[in-house]
Order: sequence, then C-alpha cells, then structure tokens
Amino acid sequence: MSGANLPPLKTRKLGRANVSVTELGLGTAPLGELFDRIDDNEAGALIAAAWDGGVRYFDTSPWYGRGLAEHSLGRALYRKPRGDYVISTKIGRVLRRPLGPDAIKDQWLGGLEFQTVFNYGYDGVMRSFEDSLQRLGINRVDVLLIHDLDPWDHNPATLNAYFVELKTSGWRALAELREAGIIGGIGAGFNSMGSIPRFLDLFDMDFFLLAMRYTLLEQEVLETEFPLCEKRGVGIIVGAGFNSGILATGAAKGAMYNYAPAGPDILERVRKIEAVCARHHVPLPAAALQFPLGHPIVASIIPGAISRANVEKNIAAFRHPIPADLWAELKHEKLIRADAPVPV
Repeated sequence: MSGANLPPLKTRKLGRANVSVTELGLGTAPLGELFDRIDDNEAGALIAAAWDGGVRYFDTSPWYGRGLAEHSLGRALYRKPRGDYVISTKIGRVLRRPLGPDAIKDQWLGGLEFQTVFNYGYDGVMRSFEDSLQRLGINRVDVLLIHDLDPWDHNPATLNAYFVELKTSGWRALAELREAGIIGGIGAGFNSMGSIPRFLDLFDMDFFLLAMRYTLLEQEVLETEFPLCEKRGVGIIVGAGFNSGILATGAAKGAMYNYAPAGPDILERVRKIEAVCARHHVPLPAAALQFPLGHPIVASIIPGAISRANVEKNIAAFRHPIPADLWAELKHEKLIRADAPVPV
C-alpha cells in the first residue's frame, strides 16, 4: 500500500445533511496527542497516506489537542481542491489563553497550550466555528457537530444546564448557519448510549457521530436508537470502531477496550471472533472496519491513527474482501446479534 495513489473510496449520503462522505474517513483525535506525541512531519504523512488511499472525509475538533489536530489537518489539506474533500468539526468548547499555570488539566499528553471552556450558547458556537476556520486555514467546513453533550463528560445537573443553554441559545446559531448554506448539516458526537433519543426529541438533527457503540463488540443501539434514526432519515458516523484498541490488536496482553484494560469476558469473546476470522482468512481489523457499514444508516467509519503505517493498514483492511459466510458464522456462534445488518 505504501506509495499507492488509489481512487477515492465510495461515498454515502450523510443522513439528512447535504453532504456525502467516503465510507472510510479519518478521525483526528490521535493528532491531538492523546496517546503519543506525533511529529509534525508524521502527522502530515499520515493524512497524506489517507488521501493516497482514497479517503476524502476528515473529522476533527477544537478539543483534540486543544486546537493541534485542526492545525495539523489544515496544513495537510489547504492546498487540495476544496471541493474534493469533506471536513467536519465541532462546537461546545472555546479555547482561550490559560488564566494561570495550573489552568490546563485534561487528558492530552501533548497539544497546544490553551485552556478549554465549555460553551453551548450562541456566541460560543459562532466563536468556535470562526476559530476552527482560522486553525484549519480554510473558509468553510461541511458540517458541524455538537460535541460531548452526554453523560460521559458531564454530571446530570451540568448536562441538563448545557442542554438548556443549547436549546435556548446555541441551537439558533447552528440553525442560522445551516439555513444560510454555510454548513451542510448539523450533527452531534458523543460516546454514551441514551443520548440519541434526547437529541431527537429536542432538535432537528441531520446525523450523529457515535463512538464505541456500534462495533463487532457492541450492538445494543439496534434495539431503540438506530430505529429512531432510521425512521427520521438521520445518519450515523461510527467512531472508535476498534473499541479503542482491542479490535485492532486482537486479544493481546494489555489490550484496551473502551479506554480501559480489557476484562476476561471481552478478551474471550474477541478470541472467538478472531478464530472465526482466521477460518475465513480475514484479518480481525478488516471485519471490525467493514461490519458497521452493513447498516443502511451508517455513512462512514472514521478510525484514528498515530502513524502513516496505521493509516495504510486501515485502508488495506477496509479494502480486504470478506465472504458472506464469515458474517453468517459470527451470527451462528452468537458473536454478533442475529438482527445486525451485515455488508453485502
């Protein structure tokens, strides 16, 4: 795959948004230096590898490395023809100069020296949007997402207060941008089950970016949340399709599952999935990346990467042929749900 320059991957319409995205995208959270520090040249090389492999959808956020991921993505893409790719970024946090030496306390190993402040109000949405354009070095993004408005990031009282702020103030900014054609759609990105119904009750959503909840290991969203989306024509982007590691590494020592060490039950289940994949000569990452695209409302899956080699492996896995018998055996062995749609 190294050095290849492949045609763009197939695209799918993203729910109700006026945008189509490649079925495989690139998530840029690792470019914010979540797990490892990434040299600027390597960051550029991995984005170039995604492009050369046919990826034309890139997801980012001001939160990723406190602006670093947007800077890295913008540097790599701003000379490309703007109509040839799709970028999504997010609102919900505003970056500012730190107010003191101990003001920056968060999960990023590296990143830029800014303090993040939650803001789901009108002015916060507009400032975040304009700041993202500056960091990216482009004058438009294709879609905007409401970021991390779910129980993963907030206690119940704070979460309710931010929903009120969004409903009474921030949503007006998003709606104005969409109605003016400045953005092609509005989404929301989060990690927790139960968030989709709340958003659908309150807002006119076009799509969701759901991390970790629709994978080879997790399909509970098929019971209620995906049917609600399907009924309304709302699309899905799948994030963290490897469940933060184990579906890429396999059941190896120290394998991570949803950002924590995998427990014995998960390790055993992954071993069984690996055995089925081996019988059909399919790498586990190939099955993990292709499975979610079996659902008709899923438009794209967006694995992250910390190196060019990671990207090239993901592209190869995504393009790897998978026989229908593999999905049938996973269902027969009750390793995925019987009602899970599978790729054709």
